[in-house]
Amino acid sequence: MATAKSYTAEGQEQGSVELPAALFDQQVNEHLLYQAVKTFRQNQRQGTSKVKSRVEVSGGGRKPWKQKGTGRARSGSNTSPIWVGGGRAHGPEPRDYRIDLPKKQRRLALASALSLKAREAKVAVLEDVTMAAPKSKAMATVLGKMGLGNAKTLIVFGQHEENVWKSCRNLRRLNTLLANQVNTYGLLDCETVVFTQSGLKRLVEVFA
Repeated sequence: MATAKSYTAEGQEQGSVELPAALFDQQVNEHLLYQAVKTFRQNQRQGTSKVKSRVEVSGGGRKPWKQKGTGRARSGSNTSPIWVGGGRAHGPEPRDYRIDLPKKQRRLALASALSLKAREAKVAVLEDVTMAAPKSKAMATVLGKMGLGNAKTLIVFGQHEENVWKSCRNLRRLNTLLANQVNTYGLLDCETVVFTQSGLKRLVEVFA
């Protein structure tokens, strides 16, 4: 049975809670973790690299010199790739690097990542936080009381709260996600995962 420490909205520890076995107590499949991370990172590539070919560079139009009698090598255009300022031969063109991972494998990889974090005791549950105004210092204080002041942390929310979101975004080692956007790479890229109560409930609704 997987459990996690529970904290109040002020960061005070208040015992532990049981985590859903369907997501946090599964066999860890390292190969699926690798596939999910590889897919995520490759899909971040923009694929916008581009150079000009010989038909796109300025110049050309006439033969630089006559074919014979000059003692120099034959040349038909100053846009040739062997000329300085000429086009690039076989250069990169815009392309789509995106690859897909089957939905079932994505779900299994996510469960593997969550289970791995739970076994390492790197999962915490925080009461839903509300703020009257954005204040990064208040959120830093909560994380400090939880012992996560210097840890790379991911907080998963159930829904978007503007003031809380703004309070988190200026903290250097803190990332935030909505529960329906949780992915394997984000989980593995942090040291500790903190779910708000609504975030954990939403995670179960979407993925369990």
